[in-house]
Formats: sequence, C-alpha cells, structure tokens
Amino acid sequence: MSESRARRRAVGLVAMSALAVMLTGGPAHAAAGDTVRINEVVTTGDVNDSIELYNTGAAAVDISGWILKDNQDSSKYTIASGTTLAAGGFRAFDVHSSFGLGSADSARLYHGSTLVDSFSWTEHSDPSWSRCPDGTGAFAQAAAITLGGPNSCGGAGTTPVAWPGSATVTTADGSNVFGEDLSGLYQEGSVLWAAQNSGKLWRLVRNGTGWKPDTSSGWTSGKTLRYPNGSGTPDDEGVTLTGAGSAGGVFVSTERNADASNTSRTSVLRYDVSGTGSTLTATREWNLTADLPPVGANLGFEGITWIPDSALTGLVDSATGSAYDPSRYGSHTGGVFFVGVEGTGMIYGYVLQDSGAFTRIASISSGMASVMELQWEPQTSRLWVVCDDTCDGQHRTMQINASGAFATTAVYNRPSGMPNYNNEGFAIAGADECSAGSKPVYWSDDSDDGGHALRRGTITC
Repeated sequence: MSESRARRRAVGLVAMSALAVMLTGGPAHAAAGDTVRINEVVTTGDVNDSIELYNTGAAAVDISGWILKDNQDSSKYTIASGTTLAAGGFRAFDVHSSFGLGSADSARLYHGSTLVDSFSWTEHSDPSWSRCPDGTGAFAQAAAITLGGPNSCGGAGTTPVAWPGSATVTTADGSNVFGEDLSGLYQEGSVLWAAQNSGKLWRLVRNGTGWKPDTSSGWTSGKTLRYPNGSGTPDDEGVTLTGAGSAGGVFVSTERNADASNTSRTSVLRYDVSGTGSTLTATREWNLTADLPPVGANLGFEGITWIPDSALTGLVDSATGSAYDPSRYGSHTGGVFFVGVEGTGMIYGYVLQDSGAFTRIASISSGMASVMELQWEPQTSRLWVVCDDTCDGQHRTMQINASGAFATTAVYNRPSGMPNYNNEGFAIAGADECSAGSKPVYWSDDSDDGGHALRRGTITC
C-alpha cells in the first residue's frame, strides 16, 4: 500500500479505550451439564456484528439449529445444520444480516426454547466484549478482536520484548534500485521474491550479503502482472510459495485492481514464472472478496504465507468445528494459505483448491491494528505476523495452542538499530543459513527511505 503513513494511521483503525461493563442479570443455563458459552461479542468497527461461542467441555457439541438473538425475540440467527463445536473450540457467527447489535443490547443463545447463555451491555464494544478467562470469566472490553480464537486477556506472551537477534540493521540493496511500493517478500534459497504494488514481481539473486535483480529470463526490471484474462493491474502486496517451490507457481495476494482502484478485490493469484516474457498472466485467481467482511479498497490483503497440512495437526477447522482434515478438500497444494488484512488486523486461513474452489478454515485476530506481512517459519513451527510503522514495526509470533487455535506466543519490538520504517515485507532465511546461532532476515521498505528498499538483520536460530 502506497498511501501516506498519516493517512494509513487514520483510516480503518479501531480506537481502543477502557469502558465499564454492566451485566443485566446473570445468564440462565439450559442444564447443569451445558458447556457452550457466549465468549465474545463485537458490535462496532471494521468487523460485522458477531457473536462467538466457546465450548468449555471435554466433548464436542452439536449446535445445529441453535438460535442466537439480540434483546428482541423477533431477531433470530439460526446456526446451520451440521455445525459442531469442538471441545475447547471457538466459533464466531456473523449475525449482521439477521439483526444488528446496538450500543445497549444483548446477545442470547437458545437451544430450542431454552435460554443457554446471555450477555448484556450498555456501551458498544471497543473493540471487543470478551470473557476472561475464556468461557468462565466476566465480560470486559478487550484490547483486540479475537473471533475464532482465545480472547485477548493479557498475560504471558503479550508484553513486547526486545528483538530476538542483532540490534544492527544494514541495507541489502543498491541505491535507488526499486523506488517506492516494494512490499511482500519470500526467500527461496538463493532467490528472493518481491512483490511491488504497481503490479510487478521481482526475482532477486544474491549480491554479497544483499540482493539485486536477476538479469536473466526477462527479470531485469521485474515482470508485469496481469489477471487471468490478461488484463488489469493487480495491486500485489504479498508473495509466497508452496512446498513445490517456484516450480509449483508463485502465489501473490492482492487487494484491488489498480485499474479500478476504488473497488476492493481481495484475491490470491497464481503465476507460472518459468517463461522468459516480460509479462505474467495469472493461471488462476481465487477471488475471496465476497467471503470476507468488507474493507476499504486500499485496506485489503497485504501479507500471505503457505503452511503445509502436516504442520496444522490439532488446528480446529472453523468450517466444520472439528480438527482440520485435509482429505475432505480434494486437491489443494497440500497446505493452507493464510492472508493478512491491513484494515482490520485479521488473518484468515483458506484451503485453495486446484479447481478454483475455496474454503475458509480459520479467522484469527492478530492483536495488532494492521497486518502487513505473514511468514511461516517451519524450523520453529511459528507464524510471524508483521506490522509496519503504524504499529512502530511490531512483530508477533503465533502457534497452534491446546484449544486448536493460533494464539500469540511472543511480541517483539523492531531491532533498536532500525528506525520506524514503513516496512511492508519480511523474509526469513532457512535453517541452512544458521551461523553461530543466528540467521538472516530481510525487510522491504515501501517508502524507499534513503533510496533503499531492502534491509538485512538477524534472528536467533
């Protein structure tokens, strides 16, 4: 995204402040053994009105046909047939098409005519009414929306700590090579792939401890990207590969067609990069716009990463309410694509099938105002979530917890030797580059500060 930093800070970010909570009577429960509870409520902001349920029990619960209501009996959202809530599982329901949640309202859960649980409030969520601890604690205003995962209740892993590597950061490109708008990065051994917002993909090769454009096969000035019909200018923000490497295609996340810049188009595009031409036409587009809450045209997909199915053992599939089973989705690259949204700070996991079909299996709150980059680090089985100068260059790591959801394990400040650059890309070297306990990482600076768009640092192995 190439808008000014000040404008990005002002657009699409949710103000966070502490408000008092008032419960209008305690919830009534269907029976002593019921384990399903209302766990989080969102009534305002960039996310549609939503109610999250949490199963406190040790066994899955079939919640098919259960009903969600606000404070009006005529307002009803019926949970779809075949919906189960796994033990310790979270499931969020977007209810805005059935009823709205007001500033003084209630969320009620019914099983038939029996009231299972309820929560009432006198102020809008700011940004989230959340139970802490999950399922059992009192409701209060939480610092982040965490629909589909554990609530943001503070504690271990949420306090920022020093960068886990060298404080020193150096330039990793020549002077004035790329200009502005360099965004997503992905390292594939001796190649660094880079997405530029102007509809361009770069293939970079090593230049000492840095990188330079590949001068072979038409890559000297980067290659122009097009949609599958050969038209348009994808506003490409992120780039990733699957387990097949670039031979299996390069996957790019986009937030809009720059030729229709006022319209959101949150898509993932696949490109065959084996040719020598100067233009790449996508071989497949998965347009996910209609499946997600609306965002501003320039506040959509920023980061993208691919996680192999084998690393997702224990993840609860939000589409089924049970453990993720890749066999139910047919041919799909052998993994799941996770995309980050700038405008909301949300992360979504999608199975993108070879046929063009797709299924959302995870909705994760990053706990940050914006997500600009995602990177899966296989050596440590952790997901890196990166924000730009909007969040002072904060990085977070997430892993699958015992409840089957991605949860924050650490929050890192940017290296102390790096100014608060507009970093929109982040790449991590492989384990083969570990030396004396450290390995390289790279950032791309969308603003090209000082005529440099790439910088190099380290993290511990």
